[in-house]
Amino acid sequence: MAHQFLFPLEQPTLLIHDSQQRFPVRRIFCIAKNYAEHAREMGVDPDREAPFFFTKSPDDLVSGAWVQEIPYPKATKNLHHEVELVVALGENAKIAGYAVGIDFTRRDLQAEAKKRGRPWAAGKSFSGAAPVGQLTTANAFKKHPKGEIALKVNGKVRQKGTLDQMIWNIDEIIKHLSAYDRLKPGDLIFTGTPAGVGAVQPGDSLEAHIDGLDSLHVRITA
Repeated sequence: MAHQFLFPLEQPTLLIHDSQQRFPVRRIFCIAKNYAEHAREMGVDPDREAPFFFTKSPDDLVSGAWVQEIPYPKATKNLHHEVELVVALGENAKIAGYAVGIDFTRRDLQAEAKKRGRPWAAGKSFSGAAPVGQLTTANAFKKHPKGEIALKVNGKVRQKGTLDQMIWNIDEIIKHLSAYDRLKPGDLIFTGTPAGVGAVQPGDSLEAHIDGLDSLHVRITA
C-alpha cells in the first residue's frame, strides 16, 4: 500500500541548461577554506591538512529564475557572499553536472558561534543561503578545468580566481566526503570560494560567473 503523506512538500530542484528535465536535490555539502588566499583572509594557514565540511539544507536552495531575488535574512547585520563551483552527483554518484553557486553566510552569527565553540550551522543554513544557477552537463564543462571564477557586486569585481587554485581538487573532495558517508544521486557539493568575500546589503545586485557555465544573477531585497 502506498504511503499517504500528511501534507505535500515541494522537491528542491535545479534547472538544467537546454533541457526540460530538472535535477532533484537530496543533500548539500560544502568544503571550507579550499582556496589559499581565502583561507588567509579568514585567519587560517592554508596547508594541506585534511579538509573539513559543513552542510546546508536543500530548502536553502534558490533556483529557477533569471534573477534570483533573495530577501536579506533575519538575525544578521553582516551577510557575506562566497561564489563557488557546485558539483551535482547523478546515478552511481558520478558527476552529472556543474553550476555556479553562492554560499551566503551570516558572518556575525558564524563568528559568534566560533568564539563560543558552538556549531555554526545557523550562520550557513537559512532561507536563500544557497542560490544556484542552471546545471551544465559534465561532458560540456570538461574543457574548462582552469576556468575563471568571479563575483561582481553592483558591477564591481569583488572575487576573482581560477578553478585550478583549489587546495583540494574535485576528485579529492569526493574521495574525502565518501569516507564520511555514502554519496548518492541528488547530492550537491560546493567546492570552496576564492578570496574577496564581503558584505552585501538590500538593493545590491550580484553576478556570479564561472567560465563555461551559465552566470548566476542575484538581487538582495529588503
